[in-house]
This record gives sequence, C-alpha cells and structure tokens, in this order.
Amino acid sequence: MHKIQLNPVGAMSQLSQLEVNLLSESTDSDLYQLFRNCCLAVLYSGAEIDDSENIFAPHHDFAINLIGRERGVKVELVNPPAHAFVDGQLIKGVHEHIFAVLRDLLHMGAKYSAQSLRVAPDADYITHSVFDMLRHAQTFKNTAELNMVVCWGGHSIGEIEYQYTKEVGYQLGLRELNICTGCGPGAMKGPMKGATIGHAKQRYNNGRYLGLTEPGIIAAEPPNAIVNELVIMPDIEKRLEAFIRLSHAIVIFPGGAGTAEELLYLIGIMLDEQNKEQVLPIVLTGPEHSKAYFESIDQFIGETLGSEAQSLYEIVVGDAAKVAKIIKQKQSVVREYRKQTGDAFDFNWSLKIAPEFQRTFIPNHQNMAALKLHLEQPKTELAAALRQAFSGIVAGNVKSEGVALIKEQGPFQLKGEPKLMKMMDALLESFVEQQRMKLPGSRYVPCYRITQD
Repeated sequence: MHKIQLNPVGAMSQLSQLEVNLLSESTDSDLYQLFRNCCLAVLYSGAEIDDSENIFAPHHDFAINLIGRERGVKVELVNPPAHAFVDGQLIKGVHEHIFAVLRDLLHMGAKYSAQSLRVAPDADYITHSVFDMLRHAQTFKNTAELNMVVCWGGHSIGEIEYQYTKEVGYQLGLRELNICTGCGPGAMKGPMKGATIGHAKQRYNNGRYLGLTEPGIIAAEPPNAIVNELVIMPDIEKRLEAFIRLSHAIVIFPGGAGTAEELLYLIGIMLDEQNKEQVLPIVLTGPEHSKAYFESIDQFIGETLGSEAQSLYEIVVGDAAKVAKIIKQKQSVVREYRKQTGDAFDFNWSLKIAPEFQRTFIPNHQNMAALKLHLEQPKTELAAALRQAFSGIVAGNVKSEGVALIKEQGPFQLKGEPKLMKMMDALLESFVEQQRMKLPGSRYVPCYRITQD
C-alpha cells in the first residue's frame, strides 16, 4: 500500500478548529465520496478522458484521509495514480488542485447552505454565494487590469480547431490578457497553452489560467495541467454565473451541447432589458475549417431568439490576431463603463440575472420532458428552457449521474413545438456528425430523443 501525506497550501493553510472538526466528521458522508472522486479526477490532470468510469474503475483501492492538526489539516493519499508523480514527488500543480477541491467542497458542504444561514435562496443570496466562494478561493486580485477573457468551447475538438484555440490564446497572451476556461481538455486547454507562450514573450509575470468547474463534471473533464487557479462551484448554474461575472470579454470556440448551453445562457441574460447598457465583448471564432459550425449556430440563434440576439456577438473566422485586437480595443470601453456605473473591476455586480437562469436545474427524465420548448414565449424564457435542454444532454453524455440515469431508464425525451424541435434536431445532429459529443474514437449513442407536440 502506497501512502503519501500532503501539507496544506493556499487558502487551506489556515483553518479554525471548528473547520478541521467539520472536515473530519464528513469522512463517512456523501460529501466525502464526492471529495474522493474529485481528488482522483485532479490526480488525472491533463488526461484526455471524458468518461468518469475510465478514471474510477481501475482505482477502487484509492482512498483519501484527512489528518487534523492544531493549525490545520493534512491530506493523506492512499494508492494514488503513479502518473501524478515525478521521481516520487507529487506534481506541484496537482498538489495545489487537491487543496482547491478540499477548500471548495468544505466551503460548499459545511459552511455554505441556505439552511444554515437561515436566508431565502433568492437572486441576491445566490449572487452573494458565488462572490463569496470566489473570494474564499482568492480569485479577486483587486487590480485595474480588467483583462480576464473567458474562453468557452468543446472538450472534443479536432487538431485543426485545437491549434487555432492555441493561436488565439497566444495572441491574447501577447496583449497581456489572462484566460479563464472550464479547465478541461480541448478548447479549454488550448487558449491557456497559447497564452503561456504569449505571456513569456512579453515577460508578463501575472499570467492567470483560471479554471472553473463543478463536481458533476470534474471527473469527466479533469483539470488540464496549465490551470494555476482551480475553483469548483457547487453546480452548473453557479459556475456559469461565476464565468459571466468574472469576465471582461468572452470568446467562444466550436463545441457541442455544453458550448451551446453556455452561449444560450449568455444570450438569454444579455437580452434582459435591464442589461441593455452592459459592455461585454463577445466573439465567436474558429478556423476556416469551422465556418459551417458557426453558420449553423448563428442560424439557430437567429431563428429561435431573433436578430437582436445575433447582434450581441461578432463572428470571426480564421483570424486569431483579429479576435485579440477586438478584445484589447474594447478593454478601455469596459473599464469606462465599470467606472461610470461604480461597479467592481473584478466582479460584475450590476449584471442582472433572472431567476430562471440561477435556479438549479436537475437533469432527470421528468424535468427534461417538462421543459417548455415553444417559440411563442418571451425570448429570455425560451433561452433559459433551451439552456436547460442542452444542460441535460451534457449530463447524459458525460456526468456520471446522468449517464447512469440513461442506462437505467433510456434516453431523455425532449418534446415541443414541431418547428423548434426540427431546428434542435438539426443542430444536435450536426454536433454528432462533427464528433462534438464525445472524444474522437468513441462511438456516440444519443442520450436524448426528440419528439413533437
């Protein structure tokens, strides 16, 4: 049996005795199992995997123990995967990520629940909780740089698209812009990798590669090795809110259902009348090779949410430098807007997020079948329903609970207005054909079935 003990780093290096006791008491709970699985996923940092079973199955003898001390807590790994070590030493980035998991799951499970705080989980409470989790993770640097570029895109992309994401990251890095992604492989890794070179060339020493994930997805998409700040939000809705409130610009690369979910979430919020004045550059981009992908996405947005939704973003094909220039030029406009509104530079408080985008959506057969998929409703509500539909497809594709549900009860049923369902079917079919649902080489079996009212 191989054991190794780790000293705490980062925010976990100082804990109260109450926090140590709460952690120790949690070792028999569901929270502990979640903690164990997330740590095992982190030990697979950099692996090109999107099936959690491939991580968990070979390591049934892996365990993680918490050892309380007067001034904090140590973590003991039992039979950890060998590839996380170099010459017997755990890779430093992995060590940091282990304590990021401990920090965020402790914060979520023990400190932060609406019940313990005795407050209603309304919009203000949810936004406060997102802010507090990010603050606890020391995400706010209180700088006036306003240079955090959120990059979204698929974990399953081809080599041409991956190289393009690296080139965009490189161009952003040369302009001293930092990167925030979902922290996994593919379009989440490429921009970070490119930015490291751009930052190095400019001798920019404040390079930030922020990864935001959530417990249901971290095992299916382990953090890539470049992430130097890892934050695990409690659920997909808080993760999405964290992305958008932290961002000074958003770049969207080709992707599958998850990328469609993120885009619909963003557009649904920006269409809100209360956000008309918001300044947030949004660029959809990919190589020439991906032109058809953006045409189909743009067409879907136009036909469902209208021309106003299309006007919120710019599409740039095959020109990485142009993407970076657009964002750099808008940086001063974003700064001026934040100054005028008195908003914080590193957390967009003034952005209004409607309850339907904050409410936790649990993707099960009942909830998926009950979605209101009809064109005759307010655009923001339609965007929220479409976002939830794509969220459910992501769960059925890669999240362990969703995959188990599909195995047990068959595909999710999506039912709605014939015109809308045809459009959804065509878009999803294009994702399948382009191998955007699973990593190349895996045979994709749809986790959904589309029917018409």
